[in-house]
Amino acid sequence: MRKEEKTMKILLAEDDLYLGELIVHLLKKKGVDHIDWVQEGEEAYDYALASFYDVLVLDWMLPNGDGVEICRRLRENGYTGAILMLTAKDAVQDRVEGLEAGADDYLVKPFEIDELMARLKALARRTFLPLQEDIVHFHGFVLNRTSHTLHRGNEEILLTPREFQVLDLLLQNRGHVVPRETILDRVWGWDADVSMKTIDATIKLLRKKLKGEIIQTVRGVGYKIDK
Repeated sequence: MRKEEKTMKILLAEDDLYLGELIVHLLKKKGVDHIDWVQEGEEAYDYALASFYDVLVLDWMLPNGDGVEICRRLRENGYTGAILMLTAKDAVQDRVEGLEAGADDYLVKPFEIDELMARLKALARRTFLPLQEDIVHFHGFVLNRTSHTLHRGNEEILLTPREFQVLDLLLQNRGHVVPRETILDRVWGWDADVSMKTIDATIKLLRKKLKGEIIQTVRGVGYKIDK
């Protein structure tokens, strides 16, 4: 078995239960031993940002956020992983829309598993060399943007994908106030059915895990972490 087939890590976003199970089964037979499978757009978005994948296989039509929308949001949020769109749409304009949203490749249903595998390996080669870890040190903590982990000494502090995104956003703007509206837009998206109370609750949980007032409240505006 080739090295890339052993180490390839795939995220599959497909809401069709039969097709999803079939793709997972056939890819595992081909030697891909790490496949996460989700069935909704928002799940795909959270998983993609919470862990590293060689390729995200994203179905065009998904509940709770279609594939093109999720692809576009990921790219706007700085996601650099390879994205392959799966779709039943074969019109040129549809292919253009998917590629302009940030997809790297495009495969029309129905397809042969050998073609899917070949495209996955071609995309995965771009990310085969280990990524240089993006490490952020702050107030005794170490945040790793590559592995999406947070440590204090030898202790790992477990964060949900949303908590990690909020903390990372505050660290990217360290020393500056991040308005609550900006947090809502960058982490949940304006179209999400989320209130400002959800942001406040997420901050409260983060403070509890960080065990201190590292995240400061700027009343009436938002939150910040000092340099």
